[in-house]
Amino acid sequence: METVVFVVTGGELGDPAFLRQQAAAAKPAAVICADRGARHLRAAGIVPTLIVGDMDSLDGESIRHYEAQGVRFIRHPRQKDETDTELALDEAFALDPAEVWIWGGLGYRIDHTLANVSLLMRGAERGVAVKLVDQWCEVFLVIGRTEVAGEAGQTVSLFPFAGDAAGITLTGFEYPLTRAALTVGRPRGTSNRLAAARGVIEVERGRLLAVRYFRPGVFPGEEKE
Repeated sequence: METVVFVVTGGELGDPAFLRQQAAAAKPAAVICADRGARHLRAAGIVPTLIVGDMDSLDGESIRHYEAQGVRFIRHPRQKDETDTELALDEAFALDPAEVWIWGGLGYRIDHTLANVSLLMRGAERGVAVKLVDQWCEVFLVIGRTEVAGEAGQTVSLFPFAGDAAGITLTGFEYPLTRAALTVGRPRGTSNRLAAARGVIEVERGRLLAVRYFRPGVFPGEEKE
């Protein structure tokens, strides 16, 4: 079984029960918190393996709570070049995982969200599948060929990342493509949908940023009963 590591940071998480369910299913080898991300774990009832960061946004009561449970801390100075999420991701890479799922990396501050999206390249450089996850969606890079296992009707949006992308072929999508191009500034890949339980994305040149929503036709702020 491939090794999965969870990184939990301090952005919007959504329902902590979803994190708890995914942890039970994925059985991560470690759960590493970036600073205030540790507060999400208290709500989810999960004890972190490690908390890393400058601890400028994790309250003292939570620090004492986790210290009493023997959780390991790695403290960094507040004046540093790296974000706390980047530091937590480095600790995850040290465990030689096949995948890293970053929780709490979306929402709230757009600058932090963009910083976390940029971290996906760190995984690509190492051959590690890194993705951002919350209760609504997952965000990941496509380089070469990627299979998307889901269900028909799920929305999948694709955007060229760090430059134009070409030779894009989509199989199993409502709007298929054959060796097409997507260019920066022309978001033609927005709001495609899976036509079946499995879709295939292939890219010959460049890379794509993919956003897959878990609930067909349901998006943040538009929840249906």
